[in-house]
This record gives sequence, structure tokens and C-alpha cells, in this order.
Amino acid sequence: MRLLAMKPGHDGSLAYVADGRLEFSFEAEKDSGMRYAPIGATDFLDAMRHTPEMPDVLVTSGWSTGADPTGRAIGAGYLGLEPPLVSERTCFGRPVRWVSSSHERSHLMGAYALSPFPQGEPCYALIWEGHIGAFYSIDTSLGIERLAHIMVGPGIRYAFAYGLVDPTFSLARGQIRLSDAGKLMALAAFSPPTTPSRSEAVLLDEIFARPLAVPHLHKSDFRHLDVYNCGLDSGQAGRVASLISDRIFHTFLQAVAPLVREKRPLLIGGGCGLNCEWNRRWLDSGLFSDVFIPPCANDVGSALGSAADAQWHLTGNAKLDWNVYCGQAFVDDVGYAMARQLGPFTRMPGGTEAIADALRRGNVLGWVAGRAEMGPRALGNRSILAAPFDKTMLDRLNTIKRRESFRPIAPVSLEGEISTHFDLERPSPYMLYFCKVKSRDRLRAVTHVDGSSRVQSVNAVQNPLLYRLLYEFKALTHFGVLCNTSLNFNGTGFINRTSDLVRYAENSGLDGFAIDGVLFSRDWRRATNTMTI
Repeated sequence: MRLLAMKPGHDGSLAYVADGRLEFSFEAEKDSGMRYAPIGATDFLDAMRHTPEMPDVLVTSGWSTGADPTGRAIGAGYLGLEPPLVSERTCFGRPVRWVSSSHERSHLMGAYALSPFPQGEPCYALIWEGHIGAFYSIDTSLGIERLAHIMVGPGIRYAFAYGLVDPTFSLARGQIRLSDAGKLMALAAFSPPTTPSRSEAVLLDEIFARPLAVPHLHKSDFRHLDVYNCGLDSGQAGRVASLISDRIFHTFLQAVAPLVREKRPLLIGGGCGLNCEWNRRWLDSGLFSDVFIPPCANDVGSALGSAADAQWHLTGNAKLDWNVYCGQAFVDDVGYAMARQLGPFTRMPGGTEAIADALRRGNVLGWVAGRAEMGPRALGNRSILAAPFDKTMLDRLNTIKRRESFRPIAPVSLEGEISTHFDLERPSPYMLYFCKVKSRDRLRAVTHVDGSSRVQSVNAVQNPLLYRLLYEFKALTHFGVLCNTSLNFNGTGFINRTSDLVRYAENSGLDGFAIDGVLFSRDWRRATNTMTI
């Protein structure tokens, strides 16, 4: 059975599943599209170009118009646990089944389909995102029961706290910036666990006073508190971030703990599943036999989640065979394979050994290989890499990325060295767990202010080329660890074509880049407007 699925609205994506295998998950923001972009006509045409046969099933992941999840439904709508809607339609004169399941189900079924747990093993599930905050049980026959509504709008409340302390934030009531949640996660590290002041206690009480009501917050409501517009560089901002983060997690933990009656795995879906600190807390809670978070926990995973739901409904198979590197293939639009020179960048001899040596010498390099990662984290196919040893490297990378100085840079590590350098006793292939850095005196560029990191592990099967680079870097430095951050223009998704890569590298100050192991190194003597093939 062949299924082509689309997720409308922000974080638009298209997923194609053939006979139980996820063949691709294309995201609208990738290839330098605007962050959180919806699917456009060209995205859909590109997906059709990569779909070798007419699909048997067209799938729409449920959504709603506007910003209200209870608004006019698109497909099966935003909320609900009912089985998918199925109807018979025609497409290009051929009969095709049309299926739609709700956005809520897409998170649940996506996490279930991608998880390593066999079909039939009962699981618990937590969905926390912009609007939904609920806990579920999934039984042996995939019956889904919502055990508790815990909080409406956890993601909205969380991101709002960043806007409250940021003097530049001026959106209307109920609105947030989608990018603020990740920034607040970084900011929270600047304050240890603390008792709220009187002003902070008032803030927490007001933000969380009605957990099951839709939050319609506006920062002017808090003008009387000293946290209002206190500034991102203030100690107060870090305290607010930490207190908000702790309040949300403990609210969910206190609600979930009494509902857990047996040891089962926990599935986590929704954008809050990208919060590495919370994920580690769930892992360490002792409530569950294991914890799984998909790399596309946010809404870009909704298309494949609805495809998995449709496949289960029509065939009885709820699992997907998948690989995280199932995004768009890199587009070589200038012919790099035959080029001696790309702008000010000269093709260099040698493979991963030469690249590892350049990194050892302090070079910052773009790194492109194979197909793009699915989900928002750069996992070694669309990355910027650098040596992890000096704190100045963190500052340089944040300057290159044009982002706030308090943002951390993640490490990527050989899987076999995870427990040596980090307090994590399990692989972390999708960069989704908080851990403390054991070697923080040496790995200063990837150690956040609180001693933490969000590490990605790599083994030889998962990503052979990146594994080889890390192995070569270890041979030179005794550390199989590198800085790893996303390769993208500010405000856009991953770079996915040679011309954009050259332009970005030239303008941002990269020392070079590697495409499928071919190194191009900057020649500062050349003019910046030449490109020789």
C-alpha cells in the first residue's frame, strides 16, 4: 500500500509511505524556506516527482483554520481520538482512498509508529505542545484512552514567558513567537532551582491559574511586576525561565504519577518533546520502563503520523520502517563535483582525514552529506562543525549563526564515548536528552552555563561518513566529539543546495565546507565574487 500524506498549516510536511516503509518526509522549511512554513504548490509537486507510482491513499493530517484548534476543521480537525475518516474519491481520473485523522492522533500514532517497541506492547503517551497537554494509555490493540487533560496550551504559556522579559516582544493578546520556546530552554540554564520571590510567585499564579482554559495572555497584564521587560541579559530573566520550566514539568509530573499503574514505555509527542531537560526528567522519573521521543516530535511529524494511522486502519500495521535521514536530497545546482573553485573556496585533496585536521586547527566548516534529517535538529547531514575545546568557539559559532550569546552549541559524539564525556548511559541519536558534561574542563565550547549539553551520539551504521570524521578527529585529538549546529540562514530551514551553501559560507565567515566528504577551504586572497568550474 502506498500512502502520500500532507500536514497543512505551519510546520508543513509531506510524507510518503510504501509497503510500511517511510520513503521520505519533506518539510516546507527545508531548502532555506522560512521557519515553520506551510506546504506550498512547489513542495507538493516536488513530492509527486519523488513518488514513483500513483498512491493508493491520500492522507490529510487534521488541522484547523486560523490559530484556534476548535476552529473550522481541515480534514479530521485538530482535536479528537476518533478513528480516521475514510472516503472514496478520484484523483486524475483514478479511484483513490482519502483518509484523515486528527492532529492529536497524528502525534500519538507518529510516536507509536517510529518507536522501537513492537506493535501490541502497551504504552503510555504524553502529548504536550502549543495547545494540547494530555496523558494517554495505548493498549495492546491500539485502543487509545485519554487518561487526563492536564494543561491547555503548555507550549503557549512556556513561550510567553520569553516574550514577557524581552523588551522587543509586542505581539497581540494570545500570540507568541514560535521560536521563543527553544530560546527559553537555553535561558533557563542561567538560574539554579530557586524559590520564587513575591513578584515571581504572582507571575506563576497568574500564568497557571486556569490550566484547563485557553491562555489569552498579554504582557501588559504583568506591567506591574518587576519581571516585565527586564531584559534577556538580566538575572531576573533566567530566574523566570527556570521557574516557568519547573512549574510546567511538575504540574505534569504530579498529574501523571498517580495514573501510572504498571511499568510501560512512555511515548512523547508534540513540540515540548524537543525540550531536552524535560525529556531527561521523564527518563529519570522511574515511572516508565523506557522513554521514546521521535526526532520529529513537533508538527513536522504530523504527516507521517497520519500516514501511519491510515496504514494501521487499512492494513492493521501501525509500525514504520524508517531512517531519520529521509528528507530532501541535496541539490547540486553548480556542479561542485567537477569544480576546482567555488567562490573563495578551493577544493582540497584528502577526505575525512583532511577535514578532521582542518577542524583540529580551529576551522569552522559547513558539512553536507546525503539526504537531510527529518525534524528540526541538525543530526550531521546539514550541520556546521567545529572543535569543541575553547569557549571562544561557542562565541564564534553564535556570531556566525547571528543568534543570542546565551544560546548553547550541541556536541556530536562517537556513541562509544557518550558515557566517557557525558552522564548519559544510553545512545542519543536524535539529540533529545539533557546530560551533564563530565569533561567540561576540555569540552568548553559545548558545555552550557549550568554544565549541561544536548548531545547527539553517532555509530558506524547510523551515519558512516560522520562516524568516520569523528573517528579521524579522535585520532588527532583523543576526543571523538565535535561542535554541531544547524546549517541554515537565520530564520530559515536547512541549506539544501550548493549555491546557497557557497553564499552562506562566504557571507557568514565559515572557513570552508565539505560536501559528501569533499573539502573546499577558504582562500582569503581570492575575490568573493568568482566561481570557477
